[in-house]
Amino acid sequence: MAAAEGSGVGGAAKPLFAGLSDVSISEDIPVEGEITVPVGSQSPDEDYSTLDEPVRDTIMRDLKAVGKKFVHVMYPKKSSALLRDWDLWGPLVLCVSLALMLQDGSADSKDDGGPQFAEVFVIIWFGAVVITLNSKLLGGTISFFQSLCVLGYCVLPLTVAMLVCRLVLLAGSGTVSFIVRLIVVIAMFGWSTLASTAFLADSQPPNRKALVVYPIFLFYFVISWMILTFTPQ
Repeated sequence: MAAAEGSGVGGAAKPLFAGLSDVSISEDIPVEGEITVPVGSQSPDEDYSTLDEPVRDTIMRDLKAVGKKFVHVMYPKKSSALLRDWDLWGPLVLCVSLALMLQDGSADSKDDGGPQFAEVFVIIWFGAVVITLNSKLLGGTISFFQSLCVLGYCVLPLTVAMLVCRLVLLAGSGTVSFIVRLIVVIAMFGWSTLASTAFLADSQPPNRKALVVYPIFLFYFVISWMILTFTPQ
């Protein structure tokens, strides 16, 4: 009674929790939370993980991805294919292949070819790293490994040029052979340069593209010179 009288000073007495009895929960209001686990609500693709797939499928998927990047390089155009799904497997294969084909050169008959393999390997990777750092310092918008991926994959035309030159040298090393190799190397040098700039052009500031293209030109020129001056033992 005291509590009721205290609460009713200056007016009629009201219950302590007046109005709560009038509150009702509509069936249209969604209730958060779920105490049951739905069975079969997720599609198989959502639960798919590469950890569960066979090794053969993983290898085949990676090989197809590398092959698609090779196709993009052989038909260069402005595209983000090499930038979106970058990898270094293709550049590594191209670098090793080119170094193996160049290691039998006769620049010095006393050498066994080992240092030349290391020389080619270091020139390609060190040159790609320097060009990437130069691009980043000039305000490039691509990541470090994306640039290495593009520069490495664009060595493919020069690797093809090296293979053609070795086949031409099997027929002889005269003037005609040199002219044929010169034409092939120049064509593939231009192909590599154009392909790399086509992929990297949009990632550079418009007023600094020349400063990015020039080191790329020198990078592929050095590799082209090594291929052109190659003579087998």
